[in-house]
Amino acid sequence: MRFSLGLLCSLAVAQAKDVIENWDIGFVTTNRGLDQPARKSIGVNGQFPLPVVEAVLGDTLILNVRNSLDVPTSLHAHGIHQFGTNYYDGVHMVTECGVAPGSNFTYEIPLMQAGTYWIHGHTSEQNYDGLQTTLIVYNPNDTYSADCEYLFAFEDWWPLTFMETYPLLTEPNPTAGLFDTPPGMLINGANANLTGPINFVAGNTYRIRLVSMSSFPLFEFTIDDHELQIIEVDGVATKPYNTNVVRLAPAERTSVLVTAKETTTLNYQYHVTMFGDFLPAIPGVFPSTYNGSVVYDTDAPFFEVETIATGFLDELAIESLDDEPALVPDHHIYLNATSGFHEDGSTFESFNQVTYKHPLVPSILSALTTGDMATSPITYGPDTNTHVLKYGEIIEMLLWSPTNLPHPIHLHGHAFQIIEKGFTNDTTGQYRNQVPATNAPLKRDTIFIPGEEYAIVRFRANNPGLWSLHCHITWHSGMGLIMLFASAPEMMQESVQVPDGVLEQCRLQGILTSGNAAGNNGGFNYAAAPNDPYLLVEDPLSN
Repeated sequence: MRFSLGLLCSLAVAQAKDVIENWDIGFVTTNRGLDQPARKSIGVNGQFPLPVVEAVLGDTLILNVRNSLDVPTSLHAHGIHQFGTNYYDGVHMVTECGVAPGSNFTYEIPLMQAGTYWIHGHTSEQNYDGLQTTLIVYNPNDTYSADCEYLFAFEDWWPLTFMETYPLLTEPNPTAGLFDTPPGMLINGANANLTGPINFVAGNTYRIRLVSMSSFPLFEFTIDDHELQIIEVDGVATKPYNTNVVRLAPAERTSVLVTAKETTTLNYQYHVTMFGDFLPAIPGVFPSTYNGSVVYDTDAPFFEVETIATGFLDELAIESLDDEPALVPDHHIYLNATSGFHEDGSTFESFNQVTYKHPLVPSILSALTTGDMATSPITYGPDTNTHVLKYGEIIEMLLWSPTNLPHPIHLHGHAFQIIEKGFTNDTTGQYRNQVPATNAPLKRDTIFIPGEEYAIVRFRANNPGLWSLHCHITWHSGMGLIMLFASAPEMMQESVQVPDGVLEQCRLQGILTSGNAAGNNGGFNYAAAPNDPYLLVEDPLSN
């Protein structure tokens, strides 16, 4: 059976409405159609793949969740900024307690941004086990028009669950066995080899939405002898930018316009490649390429090529459509994304040698219940690595990856401008690449930092709430490469009213709903909060 690509050729324009999704989240056993043993996974309503969620700008997404798992769960609408609804951002023990096993919970998310997004589990890396799908928010008044749309959502599917993988990541000699059972490639939730053709009508224009729901590898998309015009990156409209290939790191999204040929004398191929120069070379896996058909005429021959296009996108050359110039920073933050060791030789990831651990009280509730102490970073616990931001200030982050490991860094609640990129070993500044002064810098919510490189990004702290910053390689986030921003907590106390349903989920699980990270009120008594030592730079077992 061929898996049909999603095709949309018309959009009914209506008044804002509720888009209601009823999801019973539970365990299923599946191999996703791959040549792998079936394994324990997480699906919705007993099925895979999860349904694609479609809405129109101004709608409200109502996610009615039944948790049929035996552990808590939560859902994050990736890229949706949640202005005024921080408590529906879905981050376990940051913005909620999670949905208790055997209980029901409803997310009510106003969709105030158009673009290409995705929804995924944000508790215990459940997205790795299948709890993820695409979210498309259409804009009836979009700057760019197309005759039809196609959707490609990319995933890597591993034979082991995340809980089975985690010990291989953290124990001494952490790479042992990790790639003994490599992943297969999925497109739109199924074995890539089942993906159907793209059908083009001569002269028509098509929007192709590309979504990486990958846990680790990169993906590339290209169409032979066709230009791809980028018009959207991570939900942000861009000025047209022409390329012949789009490369996506985990969590990144891009929309392109493709204009069909004026003649139907030839058919073509599109190519989806899963790869990563930071991954071990495994024939048929890293890299692996699916070659699909672009059909103009079923009887026509195929255009022949000798090589498939590949390459990075120059993010510093792509401009946001809103023409906002580079922001002038008020506050500079250096974040070293690096791994380290505990005394027993176990390996973890960190920002600035601090490995994230959950507080005992959800951070949003600490911000709302601790009075003037909410402006002190220690209120949120030493292992949350929280930075407190003032409302409206411009934050510049220097994201630093000094090892050979790459990191796609995602910021919740905001999109940032990409200002500069370069190499961590460039002591002279010879290879600094900066956005041109006349450009409107590209905005996005996820940026890929290759190993031994850095990036400088800026954003305006205009969204009061508790917001996570983390690596979107699932292995790395699970190993602690997470930190928090507490944005304008004093304003939160004046304007945020957490729904009773959120608090009830905490009560069902016996989780405290007030106080600092240790559940204490007043002063600096956080002794019960997780407080691990800084990671060691060198392996203590190597001597």
